[in-house]
Amino acid sequence: MSRYWVMAPVESKPSDLFDNVWQFDLAQNVISIGWKQLGDVTAMTRDELAEAVARTYPDKPSQTKGLYTNMLWAFYHELQSGDYVIARRGRKTLAGIGKIKGSAIFSPSRNPHVGHPGFIDVAWQPEPRNKSFPSVVFPMHTLAEFSEEQFRSVVEGSGLPIAPPETEPEVEDPSEFVLEKYLEDFIVSNFNTIFSGRLRVFEDSEGNDGQQYATDIGPIDILAIEEKTKAFVVIELKKGRPSDRVVGQVLRYMGWVKRNLCENGQTVKGLVICREHDPRLTYALEMTNNIDVRYYSVSFKLKENP
Repeated sequence: MSRYWVMAPVESKPSDLFDNVWQFDLAQNVISIGWKQLGDVTAMTRDELAEAVARTYPDKPSQTKGLYTNMLWAFYHELQSGDYVIARRGRKTLAGIGKIKGSAIFSPSRNPHVGHPGFIDVAWQPEPRNKSFPSVVFPMHTLAEFSEEQFRSVVEGSGLPIAPPETEPEVEDPSEFVLEKYLEDFIVSNFNTIFSGRLRVFEDSEGNDGQQYATDIGPIDILAIEEKTKAFVVIELKKGRPSDRVVGQVLRYMGWVKRNLCENGQTVKGLVICREHDPRLTYALEMTNNIDVRYYSVSFKLKENP
């Protein structure tokens, strides 16, 4: 039975590099993977591969080392003839699709545009190519497996988001929920002023900004960077939801950021923005030391003259 994969030929930026690497892949009917510092890993067992990754990248978090190991193992041992692969450009564009032919091989310096050592033959199909979607449909990792439903959605349809939308949220205060949906845009538009330059909205290497930042478990309201410490800050607006739900969601997003984005000892903080004091929220945050809360106020006046 065929399996379905999504793979980035290389990071989407700079665009010239992506264009050169992707045109080589199309012309040669291949796709490649990096981590050349590891050398030839094709004959390693999974445990040996994990040990090699740990030795080569000692400063990486354990989750990142595990991710590298999983992706390399999948590329060299799980991708098989008859599987399908989507080449993605960033997280919103399908560059092309193809059918895998043969097994992965170690062939360093084969592509003159990038130092990828691992290659696998792919019969690239003429269509679809360069198909863009209005929202993020692809995961951020170099290599990931898709379900057949996800594959057909992006190839034949409008694309399923990488995480299904949450069900209608449980809301204690409907007016607060409506107000804060608009407040999010206001905060992002006036971010530097509101946070006095201490935070900036995150932008990843593929140009996706931190507002409604797509993750595998749902979108983060605002993902920011603390300028002084370079820590990530997960910002969630309470939106009239119960305190337990908000705190749990912030913690889940913080965990996702730690596992998928943090590098070189970066930390993750949380920030909940709400309209008024909520004792239940205060008690919930008593048990954490890295989630803060801020309150907003809204002023509205009518005047006879401008």
